[in-house]
Amino acid sequence: MSRQLKLSDHYDYKRLLRFTRPSILMMIFTSIYIIVDGYFVSNYAGAVPFAALNLMMPFLMLLSSVGFMFGTGGAALVSMKLGQQRKEQANRAFSLITYTLIVLGLLTSVVGYFLAPEVAVILGANEELLPHSVLYARISMVGMTAFMLQHLFQSFLITAERPQFGFWITVLAGVLNIIFDFLFIGVWDWGLAGAAWATSISEIIGGFIPIIYFLMPNKTVLRLGKTSWNWPVIYKTCTNGSSEFFSSAASSLVGMLYNIQLLAYMGTNGVAAYGVIMYVNFIFVGIYFGYAMGVSPIISYHYGANNVQELKSLCHRSTVLMFLSGVILTVLAELSVNLLADIFVSYDAELYDLACIGMRIFDLAFILMGLNVFASTLFTALNNGKISAILSIMRSVVFEVSLIILLPLYFGGNSLWAIIVVVEVLSIFLGVFMVLRYRERYQYY
Repeated sequence: MSRQLKLSDHYDYKRLLRFTRPSILMMIFTSIYIIVDGYFVSNYAGAVPFAALNLMMPFLMLLSSVGFMFGTGGAALVSMKLGQQRKEQANRAFSLITYTLIVLGLLTSVVGYFLAPEVAVILGANEELLPHSVLYARISMVGMTAFMLQHLFQSFLITAERPQFGFWITVLAGVLNIIFDFLFIGVWDWGLAGAAWATSISEIIGGFIPIIYFLMPNKTVLRLGKTSWNWPVIYKTCTNGSSEFFSSAASSLVGMLYNIQLLAYMGTNGVAAYGVIMYVNFIFVGIYFGYAMGVSPIISYHYGANNVQELKSLCHRSTVLMFLSGVILTVLAELSVNLLADIFVSYDAELYDLACIGMRIFDLAFILMGLNVFASTLFTALNNGKISAILSIMRSVVFEVSLIILLPLYFGGNSLWAIIVVVEVLSIFLGVFMVLRYRERYQYY
């Protein structure tokens, strides 16, 4: 039996992949929540509920991105403290971050429930889509706090050197989601409401098991216990995780803007086709973010311990892995276009063709996407939330939003599929510039 890896270890390629593998798989299985819902809704409830689900999904992901911010930002801070051998401070910070997120999650769920109709209208829901959109969003609020906690604990279980445990929790929640979708939609014919309840129940299970684990006696370096209000900890958590928040939040906002533009240029079929493309995107981006999530606490630890050579090794190996994975995933995505379109929208020939055209163009972005994700995560791990946020804002807001608005005006609706490719090309230049600019300060290359 192989030895359990520690944050303080030296990491070659084999160990790096072994340590990050559970977090990669966690992100993939988290994506399954959305993908399974889409499959059952599309094939059992029809195109209109499927479009309504896709219309509201960016709004739900926007709310859950708060948990992603607390998880990545908090893990970077706590890991650095562990590297500095300040274990009591690390645990107090971990506890405060968790409790704060629970309160924020509950408040967000209440506000989201009441604002669902207004949000649906803002996102372009017409009379046909509106009741379905509101129904899905309101039921989803039941599990929103737990979904935020899932994002949080995905990062902290890695920091606690228990990535495998986090993976198996996510697998359990994902399998239950599939079972509930089959029963609620396929057997009992609950339609879109069944998909929402299946996801919410699964999120509750996946979000609260780690709470019990960290409250009970365990062998990890982290425990939930007594703490006190410490504004600098929350502020540092939010600034550290701001890039991941902006990336996730901007992705949701961009998704909303995409849907508005697609409705204008292509109608309901455009939104449905974009939904199919996003399911592929969730999986592949999940791989990139899963790796970044897994390697970030290691980088933070060695930065806090001032282990310069190990920091250089981690950054070099991560760059190589992100580039190779980008090439491989792009090839796989292009080869699987027809298969994926057939799974989700085979019942509509026009929608099938539109989804295939969109995917073939969109998938080219995967070549550079992993490198851009790692560049932003690197600065988060180094507790430089400012630069990380700049990279994310430029990539996910400035570049993408401006292109979504302007490109269709000159090149028509089909240019919407190519926007992400242009964004990743522009972002790689900015990322390389920032990495080179701060190389002497951090000595990571």
